[in-house]
Amino acid sequence: MGDPKEAGAEASPPGAATRGGLSLLSQAESEEPSAQGSALFLGGNEVKSRAVVKYSSAPPRTAFARLEEKTDLKLPPANWLRESAKLGPAGTTILGNSKKSKPFSSFGMAYDFIDSVGNDVDVVSDSENIKKLLKIPYSKSHVSMAVHRIGRTLLLDELDIQELFMRSSQTGDWTWLKEFYQRLIDQKWQRKKKSKEHWYQKAILSKFLYYSINGDGAAQPVPSPAEQQESSSSDQSHESEGASWPAPFEMPSSVSEDPSASSQGREPLEPSCIVGHVASAPKEQNLTTLFNDGENSQGLKNDFVRNILWTFEDIHMLVGSNMPIFGGGRYPAVSLRLRDNNKPINVLTGIDYWLDNLICNVPELVMCFHVNGIVQKYEMIKTEEIPNLENSNFSTKVIKDIAQNILSFLKSNCTKEGHTYWLFKASGSDIVKLYDLTTLCEETEDKYQNPFTMPVAILLYKVACNMMMKKNQNKKHYGTIRTLLLNCVKLLDKSRHPQIIASANYMLSELFQLDEPKKEESSDSPLNENSDESYSEEEEEMPDSDENGTYSTSSDPADDNKAVAIIKSVGELSVPEKYKSIHQIRPSCAFPVCHDTEERCRLVLSYVLEGLKSVDSSIKKESDLPAADPSTPIPLKYEDESTRGGPEGLEKQMALFLDKMGSLQKGNCSRQSGMTPGSWQHKMKLQLILKSSKAYYILSDAAMSLQKYGRALRYIKLALQSHDTYCCLCTNMLSEVLLFLSQYLTLCGDIQLMLAQNANNRAAHLEEFNYQTKEDQEILHSLHRESSCQGFAWATDLSTDLESQLTVSCKCYEAANEILQFSDLKSQNPEHYVQVLKRMGNIRNEIGVFYMNQAAALQGERVVSKSVSAAEQQLWKKSFSCFEKGIHNFESIDDATNAALLLCNTGRLMRVCAQAHCGAEDEFKREFSPEEGLYYSKAVDYYLKALRSLGTRDMHPVVWDSVNWELSTTYFTMATLQQDYAPLSRKAQEQIEKEVSEAMMKSLKHCDVDSATARQPLCQYRAATIHHRLASMYHSCLRNQVGDEHLRKQHRVLADLHYGKAAKLFQLLRDAPCELLRVQLERVAFAEFQMTSQNSNVGKLKTLSGALDIMVKTEHAFQLIQKELVEECDQPKNDEATPAADSSPNLNREEVIKLLSIFESRLSFLLLQSIKLLSSSKRKMSSNTEEDTVLQTNKQIYSQLLRATANRNSTLLERIEVVICLLEQLASGSSMSNSSAAP
Repeated sequence: MGDPKEAGAEASPPGAATRGGLSLLSQAESEEPSAQGSALFLGGNEVKSRAVVKYSSAPPRTAFARLEEKTDLKLPPANWLRESAKLGPAGTTILGNSKKSKPFSSFGMAYDFIDSVGNDVDVVSDSENIKKLLKIPYSKSHVSMAVHRIGRTLLLDELDIQELFMRSSQTGDWTWLKEFYQRLIDQKWQRKKKSKEHWYQKAILSKFLYYSINGDGAAQPVPSPAEQQESSSSDQSHESEGASWPAPFEMPSSVSEDPSASSQGREPLEPSCIVGHVASAPKEQNLTTLFNDGENSQGLKNDFVRNILWTFEDIHMLVGSNMPIFGGGRYPAVSLRLRDNNKPINVLTGIDYWLDNLICNVPELVMCFHVNGIVQKYEMIKTEEIPNLENSNFSTKVIKDIAQNILSFLKSNCTKEGHTYWLFKASGSDIVKLYDLTTLCEETEDKYQNPFTMPVAILLYKVACNMMMKKNQNKKHYGTIRTLLLNCVKLLDKSRHPQIIASANYMLSELFQLDEPKKEESSDSPLNENSDESYSEEEEEMPDSDENGTYSTSSDPADDNKAVAIIKSVGELSVPEKYKSIHQIRPSCAFPVCHDTEERCRLVLSYVLEGLKSVDSSIKKESDLPAADPSTPIPLKYEDESTRGGPEGLEKQMALFLDKMGSLQKGNCSRQSGMTPGSWQHKMKLQLILKSSKAYYILSDAAMSLQKYGRALRYIKLALQSHDTYCCLCTNMLSEVLLFLSQYLTLCGDIQLMLAQNANNRAAHLEEFNYQTKEDQEILHSLHRESSCQGFAWATDLSTDLESQLTVSCKCYEAANEILQFSDLKSQNPEHYVQVLKRMGNIRNEIGVFYMNQAAALQGERVVSKSVSAAEQQLWKKSFSCFEKGIHNFESIDDATNAALLLCNTGRLMRVCAQAHCGAEDEFKREFSPEEGLYYSKAVDYYLKALRSLGTRDMHPVVWDSVNWELSTTYFTMATLQQDYAPLSRKAQEQIEKEVSEAMMKSLKHCDVDSATARQPLCQYRAATIHHRLASMYHSCLRNQVGDEHLRKQHRVLADLHYGKAAKLFQLLRDAPCELLRVQLERVAFAEFQMTSQNSNVGKLKTLSGALDIMVKTEHAFQLIQKELVEECDQPKNDEATPAADSSPNLNREEVIKLLSIFESRLSFLLLQSIKLLSSSKRKMSSNTEEDTVLQTNKQIYSQLLRATANRNSTLLERIEVVICLLEQLASGSSMSNSSAAP
């Protein structure tokens, strides 16, 4: 396209010599105009104008040669229409002999400066169009322009009605517009030919410009008449071929089906190559050109000598200009004009010259006057003086108002992107009308007859692509991009342009971020971010046309209902801010608000589906493919293994992995649709399939969070099916794609686990799993064109078997971990790797617990004394293996807490094994077996390992307390079994008692009774029970032991100590009155046993007194029992058939009755013995008031007790109330005796 040049007018080379009859202007030092443009003060009114050259293909400026007077411009110079080094590649274009403005000239500029379109620039057009628009109020000439809106940018192109209608007469195209034009505008239309004067003026202007750049002398041979004729015909041919209109854009069927095939005949305008990975590509990736040279030649090429970013007041325009700029000497940049001295300059010409100089930032104008082609004089005029020329006086402020009003009018009414609007003013008319040609065209049989359709669609696409490149920098443009793409797709015929439609739909799907929370910016994302300001915007201006006879003047019906908008009088355009209020309308292109993840994903999938349909429709069926020639060898691509890089290694590993998973099908799955690897269909379908898999993954994850596990499994199945198809098609596996697969399998494992844990809702989950939308079915149909989609079927089956679900879940995690291992993704994604290992450890724990519970169930079903079955042992092994692997998983990621929990479960498994061996023996010959001892010891080891793994309680108090409790329970169970089923056949009594004592004390050590936790009552009960059992054991030893008095004394002290501690702990508990009563009764029995070995009455009396005190302390237990019995009586008896013994879950009536009977008998015995001792003859001889009081009290209580026990009709509650009453009397009598003895 040429190198960009500096802003402002182009610099001229210094030092041009004077030769022959041509005198060059003298050269002086002069700075080049500023690259930043200039602000000009014209006629006392300031109008801001700034021009920056964005591109220029012109050679360095040439100093113009000042022609001598009397030079005859009718004679051609020797260099006329010839190549010259001074002209450069632009050739005759620079000298004004260019063809007429092409119908797509603005599109060519827009393609080259895509960054400016849609946002920064208000207008893109040829400078001639800009000028023509700004001269509307001054000119009676016709105006006919095509207007297109892309974002906030308007593209203006000349719409040559004559050329269109001539084409219509030849080809039949545009007949609808011709009929419309003749019906509403000009009923007697006919072709108007240009006058001879027009061609004469054009010829001498061309010769004048060639004279002005000729530095070789004036005495040049004049071309022969034949050459002149040739030149004239050449000049006319340029004009006649001017606006060459292409046919309506069509894509031959052969091209639409196979874009790679070469087209026959003319070059199709469908791009031969589209952007395949635009949205997901890195920012630095270049967009592929959409049009090749053949297409550019059809009118889509930017063939202006220079493209200028012109800011006129607050209007930003990208303008194409071919105006010749000369320079040299004192005049670094001037425009050169030829005027007939007999014709004064009018306002139209003055505006024309002024705007040209402003647009190109040229400070001066050189005018050469002639009479009948004979040069008369030169005149130098500054640009800011042009508005004040005689006969050409105009207000620059009015021009500014016209520009702002026209732009406001167009932006207010050209609101639909992709539509072609027609701005038309008939010659001699003051009414300007705006029509929507797209709407008119759609009313015809073929709505694709509009030739602007394809260029507009391509431009919409390219602008969207460009903005997509920057989407991460400015997400506020998402609404704009979406609108651009939707309008692009709306314009195109799906059957003719599948490639663009597929790519556009893919980019639409890329706009929705699936991996992060949606940030709605609906209010900040209109197509033009600054749309409030953009409506003081500038309009495009078109070239002035002094020919008034081209179109016949016609009456403009005021009731033209086909027009979108009408300017009733061109005079309105000169009124400041006349259309200001209208243009504040904002385009509706807010980004859609997705209220939840599912809605967002569904939108993505709808675009993916449309893209897949486009791709699939463009792929030839196998039956349409040419048969292979048996005589032609099939080329095989051999490649040195040493040159193969990492991705190929990944593919091998992936193939091995899929084979291991039982899902490798690559033999014939990647060619089912006949899609060629490397084709645009192949690349695009890969991207679309990958996008669909991501969307389904996000949907599955969202369903998981809603506990819709059947739906979640359905979505993850679709995600894995999409990924399986991707693997079949992909020839270069990327590590990030493998990471996606690992994530999908991880989520699938989670879902299967949750389904296993929620088996009670299986019917609902099954219904959700089997439901499928039409959209999902169509996407799956597209996937099935490439693959059977069964690669991961094993992972997504909804099984009714719990073991199967847990096993599948575990296999999913293992597969996810294996992918991370062979692709070395674990180092790149440490967080995901840790999560996978945690899940592996967790599922192995779940499976281990499942097998352990099954073993325990088998044990419960086993007949008593039957040996351990092989099935139980097999389940133990499976459970142990799972726990061991899970522990290894957690230890590999330093997760001490979870490792401790699995060690704890392993300890529990050992206890289950021990219990199995316990039940395998005859209950009557029961002894604590060595196998039980072995498994309990192993359980203790695992619990201790768990505590070592945790280190301290501070690391995780809850887990620490749980492990401690299980360890205490294990020690307690071991001690209890050894105590209850003493292995006397293998061990001595003393050794057993020692082992029991040690185990009990260890259990007590790990039983935390002081911490105020939820488990504190259990710990207190456990500790009280341990003390009770130890006291009972020492009590039993004391009864059975003969001989060693020291050992007897030690046992007596220990028994008394543990009885005391047990009673103290049981008193803290409100729900263990029977246990407390039993302990106290055993203490009384212990006292009675001690009394039997005493000889003196004093000692016996003292022991009896202590025993009665213990009896008094049982009052607390009886009060608790009484309270519970009263609560039972107060409860409404709804079910009379319920047995009384079962009416209270916390109170065993039978046990209470048994203990009460024992208590009454022991209290009766103690009172009787006390009365006997106090009434003995030895006591009567001595007077003792205290003993007398006790004796009387004991007699009364004994009497009442005998009467109460004799009454067999008393209820349990009445009996307990009597006992409480007696105990209160006994306590008060004891206190009275103590108080009387105090003095």
